[in-house]
Amino acid sequence: MPQIDFYSLEPDSRGDRFLLACRLTERIRAQDLRLIIHCPEPEEARHLDRLLWTFREDSFLPHGRVGKVDQELTPILIGADGRPETETQVLLNLGREVPPFFARFDRVCDLVDLDPDLRTAGRSRFRYYRDQGHPPRHHRIRL
Repeated sequence: MPQIDFYSLEPDSRGDRFLLACRLTERIRAQDLRLIIHCPEPEEARHLDRLLWTFREDSFLPHGRVGKVDQELTPILIGADGRPETETQVLLNLGREVPPFFARFDRVCDLVDLDPDLRTAGRSRFRYYRDQGHPPRHHRIRL
């Protein structure tokens, strides 16, 4: 059963879920874990890809989009559909729905920012995980 962690931004945060994704990605990689960042919207995936390169001057986060990089050599993959299926350590969800493949991961990080529609979708995902027997842990983050 995966560990589900919800990360929601505090009202006075200056960032968004993409900046939060960069910070979490850096922490996860510091533990030498591999992750898939689920980002089903193509424009959002491009934005995150660019942001991971420029996030911090002193940070290197080896990443790429699924289908455009060697998946075996790239520990951070941005994808829309859960591929490659061999990845099972960490799923970072930037989608608005619960990814249908979430259960194969050891850990799921679900991110919510201050946009009202995204918060509503986040609450729905939180209830879904809880109702499916995966009680989420909630972390409030200030950026």
